[in-house]
Amino acid sequence: MILSDRRIRDAMAEGRIVIRPFRDDCLGTNSYDVHLGPYLATYRTPGLDARRANPVREFRIPPDGYVLVPGQLYLGVTEEYTETHGFVPFLEGKSSVGRLGIDIHSTAGKGDEGFCNYWTLEMSVKVPVRIYAGMPVGQLIYFEISGRVARSYGAKRSAKYRRVTPLPTPSKMYLNFPARRTKRRR
Repeated sequence: MILSDRRIRDAMAEGRIVIRPFRDDCLGTNSYDVHLGPYLATYRTPGLDARRANPVREFRIPPDGYVLVPGQLYLGVTEEYTETHGFVPFLEGKSSVGRLGIDIHSTAGKGDEGFCNYWTLEMSVKVPVRIYAGMPVGQLIYFEISGRVARSYGAKRSAKYRRVTPLPTPSKMYLNFPARRTKRRR
C-alpha cells in the first residue's frame, strides 16, 4: 500500500521518515517531490569495468545550468537527504522531466528500508537538455512493508552505499566480486 500525504506526515512526526530539507509545497497527495542537488559526476573513462572502482570527475552545476548530452551517463544527486524506517521508498522521475527526455535512474528506483542518505541519480538524456541545480527531478513514494524486517539496510554488512555524502556516488559493483588471490611464483 502506498502512503498518503497524511501518512507521510504522521511517519515524519514519528521519525520513521526524514526528509531534509522538507518543503510543505513539495508534499503531494501520495508522494514527495525531490530536487536535483548541486553536483554531477561523470566517469573519467569511456569504458567501465564492473570488477574495478571506476574513477569519476565531480563538478558543480553552474548557475546558468549545464547541458546533458545523449550517449553520456551522468551521476546526479538529490538535494534532499532522506531516511526511511519501516517503509520502502521508491524514487520515480517526474513526468515533466520525462517529457524533456531525461531519465533519472536506469535501474535503482527502489530504496531499502533503513536507507539513510542522499539519492544518487543515474541520469541520461534522449536529446541535449539544459538542467539546473534545485529543479524538481523526481518523487519519492513510500510503501508499507508486510511483516517485520530481519535486518535493516544500515545493519547489513553488504550495504555498499551507507557512507552519507551529498556528492553522487559511483558504482561499487566491484565490491561484489571476491578479492583476487595472486599466485606466488616459486
